[in-house]
Amino acid sequence: MDIPLSTIAVVGLGTMGTGIAEVLARSGREVIGIDVDDAAAGQAVASLEASTARAVERGRITEEERRDALARFRTFSDLQAAADAELVIEVAPESYEIKQQVFRELDAVVSPTAILATGTNALSVTRLAAESQHPERVLGLHFFNPAPAMKLVEVVSSVLTAPPAVAAVTELARLLGKEPVSVGDRPGFVADGLLFGYLNQAAAMYEANYASREDIDAAMKLGCGLPMGPLALLDLIGIDTARTVLEAMYSASHDRLHAPAPILGQLGAAGLTGRKAGRGFYTYAGPGSQSVVPDALTPAPRGGESAGRTVRSVGVAGSGTMASGIAEVFAKAGYGVVLAARGQEKADLAKGRVAKSLDRSVTKGRLTQEARDETLARISAAGSLDAFADVDLAVEAVAEDLAVKQQLFATLDKVCRPGAVLATTTSSLPVVAIARATGRPEDVIGMHFFNPAPAMKLVEVVRTVLTADEVHATAHEVCLKVRKHPVDCGDRAGFIVNALLFPYLNNAIKMVEEHYASLDDIDAAMKLGGGYPMGPFELLDVVGLDVSLAIEKVLHGEFRDPGLAPAPLLEHLVAAGCLGRKTGRGFREYARR
Repeated sequence: MDIPLSTIAVVGLGTMGTGIAEVLARSGREVIGIDVDDAAAGQAVASLEASTARAVERGRITEEERRDALARFRTFSDLQAAADAELVIEVAPESYEIKQQVFRELDAVVSPTAILATGTNALSVTRLAAESQHPERVLGLHFFNPAPAMKLVEVVSSVLTAPPAVAAVTELARLLGKEPVSVGDRPGFVADGLLFGYLNQAAAMYEANYASREDIDAAMKLGCGLPMGPLALLDLIGIDTARTVLEAMYSASHDRLHAPAPILGQLGAAGLTGRKAGRGFYTYAGPGSQSVVPDALTPAPRGGESAGRTVRSVGVAGSGTMASGIAEVFAKAGYGVVLAARGQEKADLAKGRVAKSLDRSVTKGRLTQEARDETLARISAAGSLDAFADVDLAVEAVAEDLAVKQQLFATLDKVCRPGAVLATTTSSLPVVAIARATGRPEDVIGMHFFNPAPAMKLVEVVRTVLTADEVHATAHEVCLKVRKHPVDCGDRAGFIVNALLFPYLNNAIKMVEEHYASLDDIDAAMKLGGGYPMGPFELLDVVGLDVSLAIEKVLHGEFRDPGLAPAPLLEHLVAAGCLGRKTGRGFREYARR
């Protein structure tokens, strides 16, 4: 199989097949495009013409290079056209019957040394290979959409695949300017194996009426830096496609987290398969459009609910990074802020941390010296919660320990004036349990800021069954005044972001435990294939493995799902004191500061 792979056939000229054909043609390969539908073949040619024309306009290729690429792409309607191909990439619909038929026909057409690659992201490569007369030449070559732009290519080996075939397509991927990741044969492989479990949980969260589609999507974009929210992404991928992938994953794992959320089946059965149909979780301007239009589920503009309470001054309790960050946020927005800690020295240090943060903003030109001085002057440091006697809003940002928070709220209940709103920034503890430590649980709400608070736009507003309407309205109004994006969620473990993020991180750890893929390959797959700003292991080491384990335990304790049980490897690393960057070692080792 030591062949140059200069002539390549692509079977199936839908969006993905056309994209792969473009990548190959622009790289200098002779490309044989095959589709039984003449209209699809014609559309593929038109798409390649339009795409290369845009590339010329943007100065990425010359007109001569464009003409050469178009000349290298020929389309046919019969698999016999693949006779001279050294590599055939099959991108037919996700059906064993269809793909197996393609492979059987190719056996009678291509050379015995030609490599046959399936572009599946859900079906078993081993099962497809077993249908071939030469299973050793069959492998998976999973590009990501849009193929010309996405860097990741998963090279999937079955137990039958010959190593030279893997080496040949891996080298081809590199020559195409892609980042190949070698993985074994299991549904979803790496990127989709992690991505679709997360998407499924988001669909289930929406189906349970826990949060609106808009809030779920905004939370994951703003809280995790993702390019798209999960429900919008499901619409882009295709709800029917997502359900097919999840069915394949569940049949292999029997993990309830992979069992397709019923709403996916309901939408698919109704023909509401996402953007391609013009409607899925959202409604679009038309089939294939990316423009979302209002529908019956679009939330009305805020303001119809009860008005919130007046907030002029804010108390922030705590001396850590989160407390000082929240104090900075409120002071920048013009509020008078009392920053209270256990002792005047700690309070002064916390205010000093705000000063350093403001100084950095001045140095970077984001803030004037005058604005810096005015902001800092609005913050007064206090060594006791007694200084909260006149504040309108008290925000707690102390250790993530229920007993500690309950004790603090019992003190706030005595110190704060009647009518003051009491907010907790907890990321995982039950807000109602904190509220019950006071004699006025109706005044208590969760306001989960994200770290670093000055930079992160998201605030999860967590309403308990006892929270008053006007307290909920107050939290929203305050968030908007400090230029944050509030999302509503109920009082259950993980709220939105952590409830979706940490099972994904836990599943990544399980992949490593099972020796399915390496840390580096998993991180690369999620950054290059999913558009994530950080890979899961990079993120775990930044968050802290001890913090991550605590959140996993809270989620598992609340939902009692075996799939949410913390991965043993995570528990072992925490027990060994390997907590991530803060200790110099987590999943990776770091230079000591």
